[in-house]
Amino acid sequence: MSLLQQLVDANHILFHQGVLDAFGHVSVRSETRPDRFLLARNMAPALVAPDDIIEFELDGAPVDAGDRRVYLERFIHGSIYRARPDVMAVVHSHSPSVVPFSVSRRNTLRPVCHMSGFLGSGAGLFEIRDVAGPATDLLITDDRLGRALADSLGERNAVLMRGHGSTVVAPSLKLAVYRAVYAEINAKLQTQAIALGDPVYLTEEEAGAAERSVEGQVERPWALWRSAARRAAGLAP
Repeated sequence: MSLLQQLVDANHILFHQGVLDAFGHVSVRSETRPDRFLLARNMAPALVAPDDIIEFELDGAPVDAGDRRVYLERFIHGSIYRARPDVMAVVHSHSPSVVPFSVSRRNTLRPVCHMSGFLGSGAGLFEIRDVAGPATDLLITDDRLGRALADSLGERNAVLMRGHGSTVVAPSLKLAVYRAVYAEINAKLQTQAIALGDPVYLTEEEAGAAERSVEGQVERPWALWRSAARRAAGLAP
């Protein structure tokens, strides 16, 4: 399967799994040009088709957009690819269980189960006020803000964006989708654990071991989610 078709499937999967809705986006680094990435035009992820995919430079400039509108927050993707050569795919979402952790100062997003070991010792936190003052729309709409977000991500796999959402990264597109889905699941489980009281989180060593073990089986959830998304869209699985 081509990388372009995988990116189309990733958009549909993330919508079907409740991570993306009309907003949010997923990208992948070009296989032939590591200084470029692929991202859909400005549209709802569930509706993305191969002809909607556009190639971008790492500064967010579209290579072949023509008259197609592009996402305002494409700078999230380009800035992270530029800062992290190890990253091959990026998902930015506003998944509902994760957003509360972006505004809480008492609880940070941390792994509560082995499926979310990629969270390590916790997600980073980006505070846009520290970069652009108190009156922004909270969106990453230029290269300066993109660079600041990449700095907040650091070497982690996830960064929360206060009052906005989150961004996850991975060394493959399938893993980025997996991590975006399980970041949302983990947030939901963590909220329940906090309500029960005194949650016990994975240690950093447990998280690393779980990440290596579970993520080696990414083809299993990808096949299931792709089939479910295609059936929901009336397509052959």
